[in-house]
Amino acid sequence: MNSVKSPNIKAVFFDIDGTLISLKTKVIPESTQNAIKNLREKGIKVIVATGRSINDLNHIKHIEFDGFLTFNGGYCMTIDGQVMFKQTIHPEDIKNLINHSEKSSVSFSLMYEDKVRISHESPQVLELYTHVNIPVPPLYDKETLDIENVLQVNVFIEPENEVSFMKQVMPNSLSSRWTSLFADVNPGGISKQKGVEYFCEHFNIDVTETMAFGDGGNDISMLKFVEIGVAMGNAGDNVKEIADFVTEEVDNHGVEAALIHFGLLD
Repeated sequence: MNSVKSPNIKAVFFDIDGTLISLKTKVIPESTQNAIKNLREKGIKVIVATGRSINDLNHIKHIEFDGFLTFNGGYCMTIDGQVMFKQTIHPEDIKNLINHSEKSSVSFSLMYEDKVRISHESPQVLELYTHVNIPVPPLYDKETLDIENVLQVNVFIEPENEVSFMKQVMPNSLSSRWTSLFADVNPGGISKQKGVEYFCEHFNIDVTETMAFGDGGNDISMLKFVEIGVAMGNAGDNVKEIADFVTEEVDNHGVEAALIHFGLLD
């Protein structure tokens, strides 16, 4: 792969599942780990950009990053623990979700700053937590349920039902997805793009000096916004279509290959 002259990139944002972590092996390829280390040695900020909770990052804790964009931009934190931004879902949407779930077969996960609770252990819920290699969370207790501080919801609905569900049940929120299994639901106006904006402001970096990697629908806003948006080879077609560059799959050293292509690695 021939390299091209790169803009003056000062920050690179990385999705986790399917980008840093292989969905097949559940680990980060050694080539990717070395690439991240080399970027930071060059003074380039490396920031996680994920739909995961801030407390579901154990799989990447052995790697040094400069910040964490979590809950799809709803919770942004620097490496030293400074919370730059936090936005919860409108409580009325959570009420509607619970009422809807009690009348239907829809299951969901409620994600907080310090915990996750699930509606019930449906096959779809169990598949999700196996998929991302995280223990299945406890069931929520309706008597003590906190509806004020939910940062993100995973709703297990089919893609074809997503638009009508959001309009009827959670109208104050925004949905996106990286799998057909479920939709990520975040506060209206929240996206990975917004998270990138917060980090650019924090580090005094212009968006023309940014690059991002992703593979799912929840990465689209980020990949379109940064100067160089890279879709992994394992990404969906909707992600590849909007990307500036499509690299190899995560298991075929896609991160390293793209960084070499753009001249960020030797």
